[in-house]
Amino acid sequence: MTDQLDLPLRYRHMVEALLSEYVPNAEVWAYGSRINGESHEGSDLDLVLRSLTLEPLGPEFTDLVEALRESNIPILVQVCDWAMLPESFRREIARGYVVLQKGPPQS
Repeated sequence: MTDQLDLPLRYRHMVEALLSEYVPNAEVWAYGSRINGESHEGSDLDLVLRSLTLEPLGPEFTDLVEALRESNIPILVQVCDWAMLPESFRREIARGYVVLQKGPPQS
């Protein structure tokens, strides 16, 4: 895990507000060029959502995707559901990511 995210703070706040509204129980990781030093102004933001149970997310995932599409965030935000990714891609993401939203505490 890293703690660097190449994203203007105002856009990060916009993304975090939507995450909190639509998927408050999911842990959300940013990965890809915006955290590995290879981004440029037009780079997309890659996010992966992890449910508490690591099972597929429900309609809240689709609602989030739609909300991001309709938002005023001027970059493309790509969202994936961890449960739907192949293990090889999960390993690749796990090599470097930034936690944008922590999931709820587990009991």
